[in-house]
Amino acid sequence: MFGRPPINPQKDDDAFVGTDFMAQRPREQSGAKAHAGGEGHPLAKGGEEGASRDERWRLQTLREYRIMGSRPEVAFDRVSKLVADLFDAPIALISFVDDQRQWFKSAQGLDLTELPRDVGFCHHVIKGGGPLLVTDPSHDPRFRDNPLVTGEAAIRFYAGVPLSAHNGAVLGALSVMDRKTRDPLGPREVERLEDFAAIIMAEAELRRTAVERDEARHILERALDYSSIAIWQLHVNDGAVRWRGAVGELWGADYEVALASLDGVFERIHPDDRSLVRAALDQAIDNGTLYASEFRVLHPERGVRWLAGRADWDVRRDEAILTGINVDITEQKSRQENANLLMRELHHRMRNLFATVGAIISLTRHSARDVDDYVERISSRLDALNRAQNVLLGANFMTGSMHALMREVEAAFPGVRWSGPDLLLPENSLVAMALLLNELATNAAKHGALSGERGKVEVRWANDPGDGGERQFRMTWKESGAPGEVSAPDRTGFGTLLIERSVRNNLGGTIERRWDPGGLIVEISLPARWREA
Repeated sequence: MFGRPPINPQKDDDAFVGTDFMAQRPREQSGAKAHAGGEGHPLAKGGEEGASRDERWRLQTLREYRIMGSRPEVAFDRVSKLVADLFDAPIALISFVDDQRQWFKSAQGLDLTELPRDVGFCHHVIKGGGPLLVTDPSHDPRFRDNPLVTGEAAIRFYAGVPLSAHNGAVLGALSVMDRKTRDPLGPREVERLEDFAAIIMAEAELRRTAVERDEARHILERALDYSSIAIWQLHVNDGAVRWRGAVGELWGADYEVALASLDGVFERIHPDDRSLVRAALDQAIDNGTLYASEFRVLHPERGVRWLAGRADWDVRRDEAILTGINVDITEQKSRQENANLLMRELHHRMRNLFATVGAIISLTRHSARDVDDYVERISSRLDALNRAQNVLLGANFMTGSMHALMREVEAAFPGVRWSGPDLLLPENSLVAMALLLNELATNAAKHGALSGERGKVEVRWANDPGDGGERQFRMTWKESGAPGEVSAPDRTGFGTLLIERSVRNNLGGTIERRWDPGGLIVEISLPARWREA
């Protein structure tokens, strides 16, 4: 029948009609029925709740295949045509059923793309979970009022088998139909139809895998675009390079042409780094090891950029292919360079600081009257150094604010008042100025205006035109309100020497002192080489 050899007469009793076919066949169950009672399957709960859960599970599986509404495909059309020819049937359908419709992935002999779910025969296959054979639907109470039977199609024969997914869910049916009554299919014909159904689902599985792979590739490419990572493959045999990801951002917008070969890649690498990259690449190729390097590139739009490269061998291919990534490490390199610069600056500063402390300790020893006086003077001068360091730490370690220094002095000696433009002093000048002001304030606290309750000190400075046209920094220290008569000291102490050395040797200026009845006045002048903050 249907163009096939006749059934063996000894097996004629195995030809059955209707949905009872599966119950009477001696074959092992297949499709959803084979899984219905299995552990974890939705039907295991039984009843209406189990049926509802089973349908949700089936529809979820169907969605995973992404096949509903897809474009016609040659592979499926070939199978439906072959089934129609082999079974000598005018109609062969590959149908998938969702919650509303029976949709035809391929249809031979029927000019339709879909039917309402309750009109098609296919949902009965899904419901029964096995083959459905109907020799004359016009006499079957389930189908005699069906539009496919009563309408223009005039279906008088139907044979369908389940299209079962990998997890046993029945997603649709492969069916053959005729407009005239036929003898029922025997077991061998049903098995053959089931074999074609298995081929269809194998193709659907391949299609699902391909769709998921394409989606994963699309997601990966978008992720690469947003992650600022360039992926490359170097074909070692011919030097060809293929790129993916944020290549334009890292290498330049012209990468598809300029970087299509290894020679082009090396043209884009900074000349000073080419030998380093070449050595790392040769080592990886010669030894079959990982590749790793950091180098600069001459980016056409962004200038010199630092990149890091890492790569490993693609062992899945017969040819030698090195697959790797590049990431932009320009900011990291900049931070590293700044950290190195800071460490060098700190090292330089510590050397200067220790040298200054050593000099203070040595010179103070010769001027101190006793141990207590020595400790007091050392502590005072170290406090001055600490004030200078606080100012530098509050800025950039390189320069310090004159205003910030004066606030430190005012906090230590509340009788000091000051005014003048805020200037940025380099480290050495700031330390010298801190020691200078500390010596003046300490002397005022011991012997001058700040030794009494009414005494005060005014500190003023400005950048003024000099006599020869060169701008000069001029500072005035003026004490007033001293408790007693003020006069010049009988001898020059270490504090006075430290003041003079700070001005002349460290600041490159001059200093004049005079003692008025109200207190000491100090005039300091030096080249105006400090810029305003």
